[in-house]
This record gives sequence, structure tokens and C-alpha cells, in this order.
Amino acid sequence: MGSFRGHAVPGSFFLFFGFWWSVKYTLKYVCKKNKRTCFFGSRAGFQRLEIIEGLVKISMSLTGMTAEQFVPEGPHLNLYNYEEKHWVYLMNWQHATMYFFFGLSGLVDILCFTTHALPVSLSKMMLSNAFFVEGFVFYFHTHGRMMLDIYIHHLLFLSITGAAILVFLEFFFRSNIVLELLRSSFVLLQGSWFWQIAFVLYPPNGGPEWNQTDHGNIMFLTICFCWHYAFTYFILGVNYAFITWLIGSKLKKTFPADMRLLKNTERDQESEEEI
Repeated sequence: MGSFRGHAVPGSFFLFFGFWWSVKYTLKYVCKKNKRTCFFGSRAGFQRLEIIEGLVKISMSLTGMTAEQFVPEGPHLNLYNYEEKHWVYLMNWQHATMYFFFGLSGLVDILCFTTHALPVSLSKMMLSNAFFVEGFVFYFHTHGRMMLDIYIHHLLFLSITGAAILVFLEFFFRSNIVLELLRSSFVLLQGSWFWQIAFVLYPPNGGPEWNQTDHGNIMFLTICFCWHYAFTYFILGVNYAFITWLIGSKLKKTFPADMRLLKNTERDQESEEEI
């Protein structure tokens, strides 16, 4: 992962999942609110989505593990060089370990939603474990590096820890839209920050290098981290507004009579509350 591409690839993975989760959980929430007329949110449909999501996790994890092991400067499955008596590319092994746990999370997703042998909540626990392992790996990832390198990875650690804690809370508070969207925001933040790290540490096309000891750079990146997080809320807001509008417009076209009935029911409830 010690390259621009090595940070851009996991960044793209996390951006994809953060965006997908923001769409999925918003869609699930809106359909649940309109369950009497919304045919998008069937239980079987969302279970199929969970299975597909598990398959995507496994495929992305295998892609990441393969890339970490078999790039030209990779370890090629060699952990220790017995001739020269030293470890072989431990950084790549750390990254492969991170990918492995997300792949394991995908496997558990598939088992939970295709069999009745495992509780569905186990998928949340395994995803939380994957984020905790990722955070653990990155916390000890920057030993002996320059100040700026350590700092931007510590900011990454914050976003990882936030996602891990939120998924762990989802294990106890199921179908909580606030926790689910907060988790999506931290995963989006994690993905975008991976890209930021790539541009800072490995400027593409021979761009100017960042001064690793300049405190001003650290102050700017602190602000930049907040801007990244603000942008995740913009994405969540756009997704929520678009999905709400889309489902509402579909329902009006498909079930106009039911929509009028629902509106009358809502008015009656509001009148009762006022009384």
C-alpha cells in the first residue's frame, strides 16, 4: 500500500460501500415508513441485497489481498526470509490482514441470509470486528515515520474507530436509521481520507512533495479532515432527498387512491394530537 494506487484502491472500496450503505439504509427507512404501499422494500428483496453485498465484500477483499501479495514489490506469500533473517514486507501483510477480515465479514453476511444456522445480528458483529481490526492495524502502522505521515494516519484511525463503534452499537439497536447513516458517513470519510493520504504522501505526476515537518501542513490537514466530513453529510443529504422524492413520486403514480387515504389518515392523526 506504500504508493498512490495502494491508498486509492482501498479508498475507492470504502467510498463505494459508504455510498451504497447511505442509499440502502435510506431506501429501507423510506420503504418502512410507506410499508402499506411501497413494494420496493420487501423483506426478501433486502435479504437478496445483503447476499449480493456479501459477495461484493469477498470479491473486493480478494482483489485487495491479491494486489498486496503479488505486486512486483510484494511478498508473494513469503513472510520470513530465512537466508537473510528478516521479515518480508510486513506492511503488505498488515494490509492483507485488513482485507481478510472484511472478506470474512462478507462470508458471514452470505451465511446469515442464506441459512438459518446463524443469527442475522452476527453480520453486524463481524463487520464491527473488521473495522476494529483495521483500526488496530493502522494504529501501529506508522512506527518510525515522519510527523505528517503519522498525523494523517491518526486521522484515518479516528474515522475507522468511529465506524467500528457505530456498527457495534447497531448490534444492539437494530434498524436505527441514525446509527446507520452515521456509520455511512464515517465510512465515506474513511474512503475520501485514503485518497487524501495518497495525494499528500505520493503526489501524482511528479507534483510537489509536502513538507513532512511543517506544522502549518498539519493545521491545514486538520481543517481538511473536517471538510471531508462535511462533504459526507452533503452526500447523505442528497441521497436522502432524492430517494424520498423518488419513492414518493412512484407511490403517487402507482397507488394514487392509497396515497390520498394515507394523507387523510395523517390529517386525522394531526387533528387528534392538536385536540
